[in-house]
Amino acid sequence: MAEITTELVKELRDKTNVSIMQCKKALEETGGDIEAAMLVLRKISGEVASKKADRETSAGIIGVAQNGNKAVMVTLNCETDFVAQNEDFKKALATITQIYLDKGEDALKSESEPIIKELVLKIGENIVLGEYKEISGDTLGVYLHHNQKTACVVSLEGGDESTAKDIAMHIAAMNPKVISKEDIDPADMEKTTEFFKGEVEEQAAGKPEDIKQKMLDGKISSYLKDVVLLEQPFFKDESKSIKDVLGSAGAKVVAFERTRIL
Repeated sequence: MAEITTELVKELRDKTNVSIMQCKKALEETGGDIEAAMLVLRKISGEVASKKADRETSAGIIGVAQNGNKAVMVTLNCETDFVAQNEDFKKALATITQIYLDKGEDALKSESEPIIKELVLKIGENIVLGEYKEISGDTLGVYLHHNQKTACVVSLEGGDESTAKDIAMHIAAMNPKVISKEDIDPADMEKTTEFFKGEVEEQAAGKPEDIKQKMLDGKISSYLKDVVLLEQPFFKDESKSIKDVLGSAGAKVVAFERTRIL
């Protein structure tokens, strides 16, 4: 049996990022064989991950990456915000996000699994791959909030990267549901209008019909500003709508994706 030296333990730790105690135990179990010890650690990490799989993972952070006309967002979930701020957790997310950008969805799923299992073994919480999204386009805007809890990617036709970044920041902050009024499902719009009509009838009982209509128009306008990107006041200058900002830049929003961890 090879002597389990400090250097040998350090070598295994450098290869796996697992704790010193776990590395020492794996080396003792395998008689100092590093390759065999790595297999032992992988098996242990899988068993540990399986035992923790039922624990809730409502915390986490979002990673973003871009290469030319393609950008991705990946969420890595864990149990606590404390772990989400761990440097090993952040490095693992960065690696996983880059895998998705470079190799696509299938590689993301397969190659993230061993990374996450080793992270579970090292950190001790349940950690799972969350949602992931991709957008391509000629002009992309990418925004990640400083706490990595909110992210957005927007694709523009025309315009420039500065405008795209501003629109991405706006979407991250204001959370529109659709780009234009035409994107709202007609059935949903009809139900919403009927709901507002009922409110107006209660609030303005006995008032002239023109007053009721103005109240209804106001409610619908407020609703559209909540859910429709083009109707929203620009968060940097509320005297302008997003439609105005895009018009001045000669740009059109083609698509957007927003992710948030509550």
